[in-house]
Amino acid sequence: MTTAQRPLALVTGASSGIGREIADRLAREGHDLLIAAEDADGLALTTRRVGARGGSVTEVVGDLRSAASVADLADAAEAAGRPLDVLVLDAGVGAGGAFVEQELEDILSVVDLDVRSTVHLARLLLPGMVARGRGRVLVLSSIAATMPGPYQAVYNASKSFVQSWTEALQSELAGTGVTLTSLMPGPVDTDFFDRAGLLGSLMGKGPKDDPADVARQGVEALLAGRRTVYAASPLVRVFGAVNAVLPDPVKAALHKQLARPR
Repeated sequence: MTTAQRPLALVTGASSGIGREIADRLAREGHDLLIAAEDADGLALTTRRVGARGGSVTEVVGDLRSAASVADLADAAEAAGRPLDVLVLDAGVGAGGAFVEQELEDILSVVDLDVRSTVHLARLLLPGMVARGRGRVLVLSSIAATMPGPYQAVYNASKSFVQSWTEALQSELAGTGVTLTSLMPGPVDTDFFDRAGLLGSLMGKGPKDDPADVARQGVEALLAGRRTVYAASPLVRVFGAVNAVLPDPVKAALHKQLARPR
């Protein structure tokens, strides 16, 4: 008797937060996993959690700010010897504070991880999906993509880039069998605000969504081939609708109050 092979999913940023929850949700949906992050200990925790779902889990430790690590991850996907059915581009980092006062290294870290590594890995792996005529891609965007972000200027700009890029590829790849889904959460209860230095801001102190709820809605949209999902609370969907009509200077003024260091 032959057992059907489980579909394979690659998830970046899988050592914590939304990425870990997405990996767990995909495992529940019957996927084998290739998970990647810089934090080896965090990846090990994810493996212990999702491994109980019955599928295989392969870890790839590497800092995707490095082009060499991106290439190594793509090579690991190729070495699996089977089609990649799902690609989740979750890896990202934020940096809060006044742009002229931030460390240059922190600013470029956002660009290298949130933008460069996302584009690089997709360019290495998407052609194989297109050639096979099937594949699902989930891109971690943000409600931040819809507004200028004073005191979070580079992060919001990076997400605006990722959102525009995703929408362009949705058009280019229409009819190929490959779909891209943009996951656009609002504030989420992860270590993002601590790492970005935003815990003292109104945004950092405000209500946050459960990353498990964000992941569930994101994976449901991914598997359904939907283009965009605002997740997870109704308030995030309201912000998405409001931001579509508010002038950019108004949105910038509002964000400035929410993200101002305090």
